Amino acid sequence: MMRGVFPAALLIAATPALAQEPGPRSPLIARAKALELSTPYVPPPGDPLEHHAAGFAKIMCSAVFITGLSPEFAAENLGFFTAPYEERAKLGKPVIDRARKAVYVTLPDGVTRTALFLGDQGCVTLPRGQQAPRFRPKRVASRLPDPATQPWPMGDVLPPGPLAPELDTVKVRQAMDAAFAPAEALTAACVVTWKGRIVGERYGEGITARTPLESWSMGKSITATLMGILIRQGAYDLWQPAPLPEWRHRGDPRAKIRIADLLNMSSGLRIRAPQDPDYDPSGPYPDHVYLYTGAVNAFHYAATRPLQWPPGTVGRYRNTDPVLVNYLIRLAVEKRGADYLSFPRRALFDKLGMRSVVIETDPYGDFLTQGYDFAAARDWARLGNLYLQDGVWNGERILPEGFVRFVSTVAPAWAADGRPIYGGFFWINGDGDLPIPRDAYFMAGAGGQLTVIIPSHDLVVVRQGHYRGAGVGNESVKKALALLVAAVPAR
Repeated sequence: MMRGVFPAALLIAATPALAQEPGPRSPLIARAKALELSTPYVPPPGDPLEHHAAGFAKIMCSAVFITGLSPEFAAENLGFFTAPYEERAKLGKPVIDRARKAVYVTLPDGVTRTALFLGDQGCVTLPRGQQAPRFRPKRVASRLPDPATQPWPMGDVLPPGPLAPELDTVKVRQAMDAAFAPAEALTAACVVTWKGRIVGERYGEGITARTPLESWSMGKSITATLMGILIRQGAYDLWQPAPLPEWRHRGDPRAKIRIADLLNMSSGLRIRAPQDPDYDPSGPYPDHVYLYTGAVNAFHYAATRPLQWPPGTVGRYRNTDPVLVNYLIRLAVEKRGADYLSFPRRALFDKLGMRSVVIETDPYGDFLTQGYDFAAARDWARLGNLYLQDGVWNGERILPEGFVRFVSTVAPAWAADGRPIYGGFFWINGDGDLPIPRDAYFMAGAGGQLTVIIPSHDLVVVRQGHYRGAGVGNESVKKALALLVAAVPAR
């Protein structure tokens, strides 16, 4: 399985190959085995095909009611991560209920799984047999003016003046061509900013500058950003043990997990995830995906997993860690009497002009920004520029000093494994896998979603695509990135 541009993509066809090629990963596996604790593994409950059905219903619901795609296109091209394409043939055709804004997927045994559109909370997978979520959805409108009335980046009005002469516009155009070629890459959007100004932008058929697209694990970087905001506000310290209620029992070893360990994907919690180097796809349904499809209280499920390794010792890409950072965010927001569902928009999105973002929840109203998130490419470019500007926006410090350095620095546990590729809910080009400088770091999500920050060249590059095209799109975006770095002078 390629890591490259899409480390979180999890191309389903490549997963078996990952399990069959342990050779180069043997030292990685051996080190983890040496550190492993003798705790039991309990797989997620339920039937895997039913989980696939729940995932399929949610994917279809979001595609139709958030992105505005046709059901036919969505069923063929989107969201294979929680609803593998080959499993869809075993399920009934999704039924789109536009009046109720719901999607139903029926299993061969007659069980039906439902996803319901909730407006600003997107689509939620309902528990089996339930007709409504277990929280009250809330309208969370942006307080910003019409983006057509504000200049970029707070709005969508681009400056009329010419681009700087040192920018090689020919190479930029070539990069945009490369990002969209061939057609099989299914590239939906590409936005490039240099020194904060949009210098390249293109969209696929039916997609506009304001279309919220499936973004998957790029949402982990939103999670990091929200935690950074709370740290700056004094709610938490990066290095403190994570104060989760489930870990407050005397002698609980999980009480030693620090917030930094969670952000570094090195909590040590025991689950199964398809990116584990020893992952066996024939084994039980992975918890990593169950945290999307289980229709359970995701926060409590993640918090009740036992330790597999001592905290901070082994790096693994597992959804428990961002889910638990989201749990901490909710605890802090509600502790001070603020509205949790409004917090991301008020604290971050409206600050940056990010009007299109939709974060989805579990049935209990817990944000699932480990990957159930939608946003237009320009909004991802805005978030990327916040990091390019060291957490400062329009003269206001949004993130604490040193936080950008933390998320863009290789996590110690990952460095110990010999993998300089992960920081704090951001991937890092530490192994030079991308044809860009090694100071680059990036948000990445399933199906080819990517926001790259290249500080040495003042570049932010966003590429979003429809899931089926991820394999081809991987090579396309590499070509585009190489051209873009050559198109601008280094600092």
